[in-house]
This record gives sequence, C-alpha cells and structure tokens, in this order.
Amino acid sequence: MIRSVVALLIATAPAAALAQKAPSFGHYAPALQYKDAVVTSEYVTMRDGVRIAVSVTRPAIDGKPAPGRFPVIWTGSLDIRSPYKTGSIAAEDGTFSAFRGAYGVGSIVGHGYVLVTAARRGSGASFGKRRGYQDRNEAHDAYEINEWAARQPWSSGKTAIYGCSNTGEAVMHAMTVLPPSLKAVFAGCFNWNKFDGFTRGGMIANWGTGPSRTLEEDMKSTPLEGDDDRVLLRQAAEEHQGASNLFDLMASMPYRDSFSPLTFSRFWGEGSVSSYKPQLDTSKVATYIMGGWYDDFRAQGLIAQANLPNRPKIIIGPWTHCATTGHEQLVATEVLRFFDQHLKGIDTGTTRDAPVHYFTINAPEGAGWRSAARFPLPGTQMRAFHLGGENRLAAQPGKAAATSFTVRREGKCPGAGGAAAQPCHIPGLGASWSMGVAADTEITGHPTVDLWIVSDAPDEHVFAYLEDVAPDGKVTVVTEGRLKASIRKVTPAPWDNAGLPWHRGYAEDAQSLTPGEPAPLQFAMLPASYVFRKGHRLQVTVTGWDPRERQAPKTASRIRILNDEKHRSTVTLPYAPAAYSAAVASR
Repeated sequence: MIRSVVALLIATAPAAALAQKAPSFGHYAPALQYKDAVVTSEYVTMRDGVRIAVSVTRPAIDGKPAPGRFPVIWTGSLDIRSPYKTGSIAAEDGTFSAFRGAYGVGSIVGHGYVLVTAARRGSGASFGKRRGYQDRNEAHDAYEINEWAARQPWSSGKTAIYGCSNTGEAVMHAMTVLPPSLKAVFAGCFNWNKFDGFTRGGMIANWGTGPSRTLEEDMKSTPLEGDDDRVLLRQAAEEHQGASNLFDLMASMPYRDSFSPLTFSRFWGEGSVSSYKPQLDTSKVATYIMGGWYDDFRAQGLIAQANLPNRPKIIIGPWTHCATTGHEQLVATEVLRFFDQHLKGIDTGTTRDAPVHYFTINAPEGAGWRSAARFPLPGTQMRAFHLGGENRLAAQPGKAAATSFTVRREGKCPGAGGAAAQPCHIPGLGASWSMGVAADTEITGHPTVDLWIVSDAPDEHVFAYLEDVAPDGKVTVVTEGRLKASIRKVTPAPWDNAGLPWHRGYAEDAQSLTPGEPAPLQFAMLPASYVFRKGHRLQVTVTGWDPRERQAPKTASRIRILNDEKHRSTVTLPYAPAAYSAAVASR
C-alpha cells in the first residue's frame, strides 16, 4: 500500500518536489534506536489537590532507563494502561506496530521518545470527578501534566499530545490553554463544536454520549504500582461516582445556548473547542488531524482544520471511528514522521507536503490516496438535482411533484454498534429518488440538501442519505445528513464552515412546524470521497427516522416532499474536478 501511495504522489508531483531528498507521505522508516522499555507509574498533584495517575514508559538498555533526555509524547486517557510492559519492545524491525486509537502509538518509545499516559480527572486510577465532558478543569489539568512532563529529568523539554475520540478532543482542549512546552499534536475523530458533533442536526448523538462507568467497571482499571490491593484505586473509583451522567447532561441541553443544571453552565459552549478559537489563533503548535469516511465526526475534523492556524495536516481514510483498518502502517508511519519533524527537528518532509491527504473509495487500484491544498477541493463542481416525480433524480425541475410517506420507526442496521455504527437503507422506510450513472463518477466534498416538507406534526427528525445502488439491487449508503425541523433557521456560522448551511440552534430560533404548511429545510450531508461506478444508480433517500436514533419523536406523522415552481427540493452534489478524478476517467 505504501509503495502505491508514493508512486501516485511521485507521478503527480512537480519537479521541485521530486528534487527533495526528504521522505514523502507514507514513506519513512528510520531504524529502531532502543529495543527495551521500562514502565513506571505515579500520581501528579493538580492545583486543587486532585491526584492524577500517570504511567511513564522510557527507552531502556539492558533493563535500565536509557541515559539522556527525550521528547515526551503523552495522552489523556481513561486509564493508565501502557501499550508496553517493562522489557523487550515487540517491534524490532524499525517499524511501528499498529496505531491503536487513543491507547498507544506502537513502538514509538523505541524511536527515542518517552510515552506518558495520564488517566483524566475522574477516570481510571485518578481521583476527582468528571463535572462535564472536556470541561475547563480537564483543560487546565492538561496544562499542568504537559508542563510537569517537560520539567522531568528524562525530558528534553519538548512535548506532544495524541489521542482519538474522547482523547482526541482532550488533545484539542489542551491546545486551548497554550502550554509553552507543547510543540505538536495528533488528534483523531473529535468535535470542533460539541453541539454540532454530539447533537448533529439537533439530535443527540446516535451512537454514544461518552464514558460513564459504574464502580465495578472502574475497579477494572489499572492501579498504580504499589497499589496491589487496589485500595487507592477503590478510593478514586468511589469519588468518580459523583460525576455527571453524560447522557443526562446532553439531554438537559436541547439548544446550543441551553443552561445545564448539572454543570451550572451553558456547557455546549464551555466544552467546545470552537469557543476558544481566539486562544488557538495565537498557537504555534503543529497539528495533524485524523478522520475516516465512515466516522460520524469527519466533518468536524475538516472544519477544525480550516479554522486552526499553522496550516494543519489532515488524513482521512476509508475507516470507521478511530480505526485505520488496512492502512495501519501508513498512519503509524505518518505519526512518527510528524513527531520526528516537530520534536526532534529532523527534516522528514512533512512540512512540505500538501496539508490534505484523503482516500477515494472505489478509486482504481493504487490510486486511492490523493493529496490537496485544501478541502473542499479547488474547482469542485456543485451540481443540483431535483427530487422529481416518478422517484427520479433529475438535473431539470420537470413537472410539479409531491412525494409522501408515513414515518415508520422500525427496522435496524446490521453490523457494529457503538462508535462504529453505520447508517443503512431500510426498504420502505421513506422515499427515494435515483438516476443512472453513465460513466464512473467521483463525488468528493460535502453534499447539501434543500427540502420543502409538509407535515401534520409540530416537529420532525428528517434524514437524507446519498446511496449507491448496484445492478443487483444492493444499496450502499455513501453519506448522510439530518436535521430536526424545529431548528431549521439558517444563520451565518461564527467560524469558517466551508460555506455549508449552519443552524445556530438557540432556544429563540426554534420554530414549530405548522401542520399542512410548507417549510424549508436546508442542511449538509457529511463529506465523502466516493466513485459511483458505471451501470450503478445514484440514489437519494429521505426518511423521518434512523434506526440509530436515541430520542426519536413518538407521535405518528406523515411527511410530504414538494417540488414545484415555488418549492424546489434538491440535493447538490460535489463533483470532483477533472485534475483529481483523471485516474477514474481513464479506467
């Protein structure tokens, strides 16, 4: 896979780039410097007396810590379990083992780094209780842990933080407090804005609301060395039980400006990275973002990349939440290449790379990985298609049409649950419109949806899916969007939102539907990069329910989608520019 990636980039790279001797994207394999590691653990006391548990993994020689000072890479996790044990490092061939989401970075210690894992306040063996989810307590803890690590005798004074999902978001919050020793971060699958991510379209996250653990679950965490009878672990676990229930916290805040009695704050704002954009604008920290085309937060990562300074990098592959399936070595290589550049000053070429690396699903063999200066791609052609009569998706509006369906709340999607849960097509659940694909067609970017609906209910949860229908009738959901009709008011976003419709979602913005009267809904689908093959059909399906929903309306209702001279219902698709899809056209 790495050879094909490099071959593609060399084939399309300008002559000046070819002259560079530094490694390129996906190609970096320095020799392992250390074959042993030693792991210790201890408590670090915060400003308010709360003790945070940390494990420290250092390079070792013959079972003893290697002399010298090393850059520190750390993560704020839910436990202090290290990917290492004291002794031999498993990977001895100079490469990383697989990147393991929020809980490890393979054999990075063997490449001359100290790895620190901290259990965040209210988690694992750490004391305290979680007030919210990435509240300012956690951000200030991150500052103290980062600077503690920088001061240690085994530290070079330069630090980096990594993480994915809740730990990825913790990385971004650590950036907002501007730790002076922090030089680089690698963060995956997180929210730029919590309301937009966890309640996308105004609906509570369809697969999870963050970690909430029982006493018994907490007692399975890793204790500090010396706490073999788990006395300290139990004391910490008992403190955790006073934490806010995260589902209750989110349910208490139906609007972006809702005040939560659990945190005594407007917590969507307090817990959102976007709220601290002025601080981030002053940051000099190098940033690398990871996402997946099958992850619910992929739009959030792209929006964060557009709003952060210092030309952040982003990699998006054909993965679910925090997975790098099939490309583990590529991602691990990029992690090491990035940290070596910014913590050790090695010219790995990463600063000369295009900032965006993404994988196009269904691209020809060896041409899946692409690079770009920005996302959406320069020159993207936005083409609108009408949800017309006879269930046809058409470039022209055609005759007036109205398509009706009764909202059904039944059926389920196959496959994984939790963070990896995916949408699926359930026949008869809503209404569909389709058109034939005459030649291989690449859609890369953010599709948008404009609907005129009529309902007999005061509110609706509306979902739209972009689907690929194979000749044998198999339906694959490519991407999807959703909107709670009552927060349909569109307002300018307070940050770069890639030109997409944005819903402020304040309580004063709420508008109930008037039964029998048309109402416009405008919203974005999650971004995608996908090739629809010749002979397939491109389909748009609209429903009033998704089987992953956690707070669906309970009233029976019927939705009518209008498309007439005064009420045009369309989907607008991002056709990739020819320069990016030439490989597809030549198949």
